[in-house]
Amino acid sequence: MTGIEFYSNGHIISEAGSMRQKLGALAKQYAATSAVIITDAGITELGYVDIARQSLQDSGVKVTVFDDVVADPPIAVVNQAIEMARAYQCDLVIGLGGGSSIDTAKIVALYPNDFDSINDILDADLSTFKKLPLFAIPTTAGTGAESTFVSVITAEDGSKKAIYTPKILPDVAILDATLTLKLPRHITAATALDAMVHCIEAYTSRTKKNAISDALALQGLKMLWQNFEQVLNQGDDLEARAEMLLGSTLAGIAFVNSSVAAVHGLSYPLSINFHIPHGHGNALVMCPVFSFNLPEAAPHYAELARTVIPEALAMTDLEAATAFIAQLKSFLQASGLKYRLSALDITENDIPALADIVVNTYARLIATNPKDISLEEVRAMYKEVL
Repeated sequence: MTGIEFYSNGHIISEAGSMRQKLGALAKQYAATSAVIITDAGITELGYVDIARQSLQDSGVKVTVFDDVVADPPIAVVNQAIEMARAYQCDLVIGLGGGSSIDTAKIVALYPNDFDSINDILDADLSTFKKLPLFAIPTTAGTGAESTFVSVITAEDGSKKAIYTPKILPDVAILDATLTLKLPRHITAATALDAMVHCIEAYTSRTKKNAISDALALQGLKMLWQNFEQVLNQGDDLEARAEMLLGSTLAGIAFVNSSVAAVHGLSYPLSINFHIPHGHGNALVMCPVFSFNLPEAAPHYAELARTVIPEALAMTDLEAATAFIAQLKSFLQASGLKYRLSALDITENDIPALADIVVNTYARLIATNPKDISLEEVRAMYKEVL
């Protein structure tokens, strides 16, 4: 049996209203006196920052807010957040929002160490670094950032850089489904499909697939799959929202301990070059990648299918795997998201450059994919959804 080294949060709370009810008390458990909330302006406008601030202040914790996070956070923005936390000598870091806010908070929690810019630590050994207590409170059911030990940021040249170390795993994840009720339909869809991809790629990883991640990926996918259409069509269903949020967290724990693969490899250049949100990018390319993988991954896709599609129990592996991919395509087409690259102003002339980025910059994601992919095959997959 291959050895397993597995990491997950020390404390996960999944309960509606838990941010308002429990955040302050949790902060005091960590002896916090001064917290910084890392978020974006939209979360502030929704009133969620006020709820978090009040809960903290009721427990005697001072609060500083940094709400300048943007999607795919640039190094300069993350550095600004670090400077604010240092200036106020914060001893608790809270990431509130989507993956970008939580990923930024992960790096801010390292600020007590001796570095001036994130550039100083991108390739450093962080095993001896200190980390402040870190809470993650997601407002989307998709990225799983609240349960992962990776932070993805954007370098000055536009490329995505990852800091990947158990040091930045959040200590506490608060899953409060009330914070997802105001999500627009398109964001609900994109983040949910992102989380499904996390489950699928974790379950089929060529290099790090393991029994613990498999169990979490199966359960996470079941929760996401069974509630996807409900949250799209009736966004105020709190129970369905809670199932999606927990499913996303399980997906995050699964993939960070196994890996993602070529879907992410093809999605990242879409975000970098055309500013397509990450979850939407994954949704666009997932079916071509999964179809390409069938010769190697059909048995695994069939196992997933038999968890979520009752009819698949009577099918062969190839039939079940094909039905699984077809249903994912139906989910995308019903989501309201644009599902052709041409609808997003991407032309055939753009494809060679996109494919070059995949092969030359994200080879690590091809390495974990169930099937090797050549440059020409990457181009063909992009053309399939053009």
